[in-house]
Amino acid sequence: MFTAVSNALAELFLPPLRRVLVKSVALALVLIVIFGIGLQHVLSALAEDGAHWAEQTIGYASHSAWSALAFVLSVLGGLGVITGAVFLMPAVTAFVGSFFVDDVADVIERRDYPHDPPGKVLPLPVALGEGLKFAALTIVVYLCALPFVLFAGAGLVIMLFANAYLLGREYFELAAMRFHTPHEAKRIRKRNAVAVFVAGLAIAVFVSVPVLNLATPIFAMTLMVHMHKRLGRARAVSPPR
Repeated sequence: MFTAVSNALAELFLPPLRRVLVKSVALALVLIVIFGIGLQHVLSALAEDGAHWAEQTIGYASHSAWSALAFVLSVLGGLGVITGAVFLMPAVTAFVGSFFVDDVADVIERRDYPHDPPGKVLPLPVALGEGLKFAALTIVVYLCALPFVLFAGAGLVIMLFANAYLLGREYFELAAMRFHTPHEAKRIRKRNAVAVFVAGLAIAVFVSVPVLNLATPIFAMTLMVHMHKRLGRARAVSPPR
């Protein structure tokens, strides 16, 4: 597994992957900016409406005081947007990665496994469906873990393990589905659950590093292409029981 991780890191900036990396980073940034702008507008509107309601209902303070409170709440909301964007990066990369899985896998398979049969390109609806499903599941898990962040960092540990499971599962199945049906890919992943989870931990650590995490789809898919190949070969040479 350590060899697969080191190979994935070394191949992250291969010339054939640089173009994919630029497109992946650009799409991730666009999605984050859209999310941030939209949420900021919503929070600012809620702060202004809340201050206006409080001024009309409660009174006690001048209009300028309530306006200042609305401004402070808007600023705090902006900080919350930034924090939320950081925490939602795994969900963003899960969705972004679905656009580029075949581009990355083709490069790694041709370069490192030239004698193996090439994988089949995943239909775009299938890849996007997987990306959306895992992105939604990641958000749900994050919302469940968020209350525990206040308790001695327990939420951060939960999020790390959740990312390891979710991202490891997604990218391994995407790599496996180039050679197997979705049902068979899930079966292979379950059969190698421990190895996939440990590889997922490497992805979870990678996605937690600011700026570097924008390259998560490239690193994760490269790593899981190696993992799928190695696990398949290990099973092929293992003696029958």
